[in-house]
Amino acid sequence: MRHLKLFTVVLCLSAIIIPFSSLSYPGEIVSSFDTPGMFPTGLTFNGNNLWVADRKTDLLYEVNPQNGETQFKIEAPGYWPSGLTWDGENLWCSDVKGGIPLSENYDGKIYKVDPENGTVLKTISAPTDAPRGLAWDGEYLWCTDNHSNKIFQFSPGDGTEIKSFKAPAGGSRSITYAKGNLWITDRKADEIYRVDPNTGTVTLVTPTPDEFTTGITYAGESLYAVDDQVNTIFKLKREDDENHRKSKKRTAKITYLYQIRNYGPGSVKEIDAHLAIPKDRDNQNILTDITYSPDYTDVITDKWNQKTAHYHFENISSGETKNLEMTTKAEIYDVRYFIFPEKVGKLSDIPDKITDKYLANEAKYQINHPVIQNALKKVTADTDNPYWKARKLYNYVIDNMHYEMVGGWNTAPTVLKRGSGSCSEYTFAYISLCRAAGIPARYVGSLVVRGDDTAIDDVFHRWVEIYLPNYGWIPVDPSGGDQKKPSAQADYFGHLSNRFLITTVSGGGSKTMEWTYNSNESYVTEPKTHLVIDYFAQWAPLD
Repeated sequence: MRHLKLFTVVLCLSAIIIPFSSLSYPGEIVSSFDTPGMFPTGLTFNGNNLWVADRKTDLLYEVNPQNGETQFKIEAPGYWPSGLTWDGENLWCSDVKGGIPLSENYDGKIYKVDPENGTVLKTISAPTDAPRGLAWDGEYLWCTDNHSNKIFQFSPGDGTEIKSFKAPAGGSRSITYAKGNLWITDRKADEIYRVDPNTGTVTLVTPTPDEFTTGITYAGESLYAVDDQVNTIFKLKREDDENHRKSKKRTAKITYLYQIRNYGPGSVKEIDAHLAIPKDRDNQNILTDITYSPDYTDVITDKWNQKTAHYHFENISSGETKNLEMTTKAEIYDVRYFIFPEKVGKLSDIPDKITDKYLANEAKYQINHPVIQNALKKVTADTDNPYWKARKLYNYVIDNMHYEMVGGWNTAPTVLKRGSGSCSEYTFAYISLCRAAGIPARYVGSLVVRGDDTAIDDVFHRWVEIYLPNYGWIPVDPSGGDQKKPSAQADYFGHLSNRFLITTVSGGGSKTMEWTYNSNESYVTEPKTHLVIDYFAQWAPLD
C-alpha cells in the first residue's frame, strides 16, 4: 500500500491559532440587548435611534441602539402592528388586521405616523391582505407578505402597486432597504437575503441571528434585527472583508473503489486507469496521507494541473479482476461565499494566466456556435458587470433547461437547443456561455454523500467554478440551482453544502482524464472481449 504524501505550508498553521469560526461574515452578531416588549415585530432606524413595534402592548418604542434603553413610546396606529419604516420625517407602520383585532381578519393597512405623538397622518390600503415587513426606498414603500409569498413595491400616496415579485423563500417577514438593495428575512428558512429590487434576484444569503426574526433595518454600516422568539434586538455586520464562511464540519472516511473485470473471451492487452487525487480546498481539508491499494504505477499531472494516480496493467486474461482502492480521511465544510456585485472588478482585471487557460474554446463548448452567441447577446447586452453577466447566464440556463439523463455528454449548443441534460451537460452549457462572455470557467467533479452519513455513491456530481475579479474562483451549480424559489437558486450560486469531496478540477479534455471526473481509463483488447469498469464511493463518519 502506498501513501501519497501531503505537504503542509506554514500558512495552514494559522488555522490552529485562528479557527475558521472566528472569521467574521455578513450577518454575524456584533452585540444584542432585550426588546422593550414581549412580542416585537417591526424595526426601523430614524438616523439616531431604533424604533420597534410590539403587537401585544400595541406600542411603538424608540430605543437607544447602543444599549436598548427606551427613550420614548407612542401608541401603535392599529392593534396588530407588523412592520415599521422611516421616510426621513415620519414613521410608517403596517398592520395586518386593518385596525380591527378580529381573529383571521386580514385587511392590511399602512399608516403614516407622527413620531412625536403617534398621530395617524395618513391611512392607505396595503397592496396585499397581510403586509408584514415594511421598507422605504426614498420614493416608494415595500412590504412582504408570507401569505401570498410575494414582495410588493407600492405608492405611499394611495397604495397603488408599482411592482411585485416572488419572495426569496416561503416565510418572508421583515424587509429593509439599504444602498440600492433590499434585505429580507425568512422565518422558515432562518435566513437573511440581500435582494436586487429590480429583478428579485437573491445575491447574498446569510443566517438570521435566531429562529424567528420579525424585523430588520439598516443603521449606519450595520444591520439590526429583532427576534420574536428570544425578544432580542441584534446588531449585525452588513458586510466584511472575509469573502466566505465555513460551517457544519463533516469528518469522514471516503473510499473510492474502482474495479476492472474482464468477462472475455479475449484478453485485455493493456489498460491505463487514472484515479483523480483530491487536495485541500476551501470546502475540504485532507486529514491524513491518501492511501492506495495496490500501489499505483506513478502520478501524472495533466494540462489543467490535475494529478491522478496512474495504474498500468497488461495481459488481463478472461475472468480476471483488478480491484483498486483510494482512501482518504477529510474534513468537509458547508462553504458560503459572500459576493457583493458592486465590488466585483472588471473582466480586464483578471490575470492573463487565468484568461489564457480558462477562456479556451474546448470541443464540448463550441463558444462560437450561433446558439451560444445568440444567447449571449440576448442575455448580457445590458450589463458590463461580470457578476451580473454570470448570474444572467445562470438564470438563462435554468429557464431554458430541465434535468434529464439521456445518455452521453453532448456539446453545449446541442444541450441548450434540446433543453435538457445531466449535471455534466448543464456544466458544459454554462461554461460555454461564461467563456463566450469573457468569464473564465472550469468544472469540478466530486464524490457525494447521499442520505445517511454512512452511504454509497455511484452517481457522483459535477458543477462549475467561475472566476470573478476581486473574489477568485466561485462555485456555481446550474443543475442544482434549477429550482423555483429564488433562495434555492441563490443557494447554488456561491455556496457548497458539506456533501462533496472534490476530486477533480479541470477546464476540459485532457490525455489522462479526457472529459470525465473522479476516474478514467483507456485500454486495448483482443477481439470479442467484454470489459466492465465499475466504480463507487463509500462514506463513513469518523466522529
